[in-house]
Amino acid sequence: QVQVVESGGGLVQPGESLTLSCVVSGSIFSIYHLGWFRQAPGKQRDLVAQITMYGKTEYVGAVQGRFTISRDNDKNTAYLQMNSLRPEDTAIYYCNFGGSLIGGTYNPNPYNWGQGTQVTVSS
Repeated sequence: QVQVVESGGGLVQPGESLTLSCVVSGSIFSIYHLGWFRQAPGKQRDLVAQITMYGKTEYVGAVQGRFTISRDNDKNTAYLQMNSLRPEDTAIYYCNFGGSLIGGTYNPNPYNWGQGTQVTVSS
């Protein structure tokens, strides 16, 4: 059974940085794609960044140049480095593992969500 566990969220001021981690167990990590999503209060859960099994990355425009997704296959862990955080980045951040690429965009695996980690950006 696949387990996905996020960590690293917290309360930061605008302009500061955070790094989120996503540890996956119960699967061969290196052969699957992965995505980070976020959900703000009252809004839908949206894709923020994706990384393929080959290490190719994509970002939504709102975080391009500020966020970096990466993976360490030896540690079964993915990361989301978030710099220059803004209040509008406030959300619960979720990791999804083992989804598919459709038209180049990561589509989540409905069974492989983590519990989420809260990121709050406020002065």
